[in-house]
Amino acid sequence: MLFPPSKSLATAQPNRVVVTGAGIVTALGLGWRANAEGFRAGRPAFRRVTLFDVSRQRAKIAAEVDLPSGLPQTKLSANTMRRLDRATRMLLHAAHEAWTQAGWEPSEDLPVVLGTTSGEMALGEKFLQQALASPLMKRRQATRVVHYQVQQQGLDLCSAFGFQGSLTTISNACASGANAIGHAWELLRNGRAEKVLTGGYDMLCQLTFAGFDSLQALSPAPCRPFDAQRDGLTLGEGAAILTLETLAHAQKRGAEILGEIIGYGAATDTHHLTQPHPEGDAALAAMTAACARANISPAQIDYVNAHGTATPQNDATEAAALNRWAGEGAKSLRVSSTKAASGHLLGAAGAMEAVVCLMALRGQWLPPQMSLDKIDPACRFQIVRGPADARIETALSNSFGFGGANATLIFRRWA
Repeated sequence: MLFPPSKSLATAQPNRVVVTGAGIVTALGLGWRANAEGFRAGRPAFRRVTLFDVSRQRAKIAAEVDLPSGLPQTKLSANTMRRLDRATRMLLHAAHEAWTQAGWEPSEDLPVVLGTTSGEMALGEKFLQQALASPLMKRRQATRVVHYQVQQQGLDLCSAFGFQGSLTTISNACASGANAIGHAWELLRNGRAEKVLTGGYDMLCQLTFAGFDSLQALSPAPCRPFDAQRDGLTLGEGAAILTLETLAHAQKRGAEILGEIIGYGAATDTHHLTQPHPEGDAALAAMTAACARANISPAQIDYVNAHGTATPQNDATEAAALNRWAGEGAKSLRVSSTKAASGHLLGAAGAMEAVVCLMALRGQWLPPQMSLDKIDPACRFQIVRGPADARIETALSNSFGFGGANATLIFRRWA
């Protein structure tokens, strides 16, 4: 429920924000259990792309989701469900799991905040392919135009679960999912809502794949974040949705709490459109801001889920930022990039990695990255290289994107 801003907002104690439901779809599987098993083992989910032709591309692998033909039960009609494409279907699977876990009742005024970059871009591709091949054939073209628009996926989600609250879509490159969760956190923290549905989604599409490949940003082999010989990222797809509530609201209804979000920071790097500042100034600012709002120091962070795309510039920049942020404590800081298992989900990455942090905090284990031969000497921190149980109370997740978007989220274990 949305509330008017409090007159005493500046002096009021901010609300604590907790997670009561989480849904996730990646190439590692559908749902919390399958993904927790995959990420805990560090199992890579890469294979040759089958969704579109990659014969002319330098890279030919990605982390494709095995998406079932059916959908969870919702309020959508059978006719509407037949029109839904891949991104919306993944979004609905993740949202249904989160919604069911939270035990929420249908609510007409529930705010929704989503992050994405590609949306249903594949529908635009299909529209263009048909228009070029058969200009006079109009069959399905109108439907593609409607569902291609990025707001339509959020509208379909709202229709599926029967609420009509505010809908916000954030498209801020690879920080989109983290920005969406951060925006939802701020709505709750500042008393503008009692609960918010939030997260991110993105699908593999030919335009995005070919674009990254043309930049030679994709690796022909599975990505190797923070490896001294890394040569590019590997794309993935999926969706992750969180149900967030104020602590008071969750406790009032006796909800099971998966974890608490205690910090969020965002900063913009104006150095270059696609290349971050080599010293990681904005990344450092985002992590510093998140810690300040969480009222903790870097020494109190037990695990960092790095952005870690495995591109030469990103990993070097993030390593520099982490070294500066952690200072003398860097040598004991435990870090990994779960993109080594799931691939880079672009606009969904921050949301997916938020769920991974919650899994690690709940299960008390560290997500490893297995595809690592020789660690880049720029990394003064510890890379988690194998499955490991560990006592962790706090986890920090970084999401950085083209255009200088930088976002950091901090989670705390709920005992």
